[in-house]
Amino acid sequence: MFSDPALAAALSLNTLLIVWLGGFLGGMATGAAGFAYGVVATAIWLHAISPLHATMLVVSGGLIIQSQLVWRMRQSLDLPRLSPFLAGGAIGIPIGVALLVWTRPDALKTAVALFLVVYGIYAVVTPRLPRIDRGGKPADAAVGLIGGVLAGVAGLSGLAPAIWTQLRGWPKDVARGVYQPFILLAHIVVLALIGVVALDRVGIVLFVLVAPAIILGGWVGWSIYGKLDERRFQQLFAALLVVSGVLLLV
Repeated sequence: MFSDPALAAALSLNTLLIVWLGGFLGGMATGAAGFAYGVVATAIWLHAISPLHATMLVVSGGLIIQSQLVWRMRQSLDLPRLSPFLAGGAIGIPIGVALLVWTRPDALKTAVALFLVVYGIYAVVTPRLPRIDRGGKPADAAVGLIGGVLAGVAGLSGLAPAIWTQLRGWPKDVARGVYQPFILLAHIVVLALIGVVALDRVGIVLFVLVAPAIILGGWVGWSIYGKLDERRFQQLFAALLVVSGVLLLV
């Protein structure tokens, strides 16, 4: 039916079910906590599509859901608080994309996964997270740089800023008002850098097919977020870190 074998594989029922499931669950995680879309979705997508196409779907699909969520969180946006993260990310993203294209950054992903599991378990069991008040904007920029590298490697731009905002002790709306715009802008830059490689016919078809599942998952997750107080949000946040780490190791 399809002359292009790659396109035929992308439209097989098995592939479509995996793509839709990853998009829905990733969207739901992001709607509820503001991050983890890339980790959750990629862990599922890599069972059916290439790593490069999976990264492309992370950043392109992330544009859909983060645009919706950033608009809903627009009252919490704080440009002076956000700007050092963006400055660091601008340096880190090209580094991450270079690692993705020219190397196999498996060791980095494994290290990130182990950290997420250990830190996530600690965050679940500890009654109160330590608070970091020192470092100021340079520390925020360093975290943005790390987020940028992870964005380029695997579309995981939100992990470092999300964890850092928790350690800063910022309320959930303030935190999401920082790391969600960071994720959105990182996705735009990464998509621009890898689009010439990954945005082929298969990538376009996959993006069109997965978009409804992402939007539906984001709506379900946002409904959950509206019912969470600060403590419940922190518990959900920590649990998603553990899940993200485990999925990266699978």
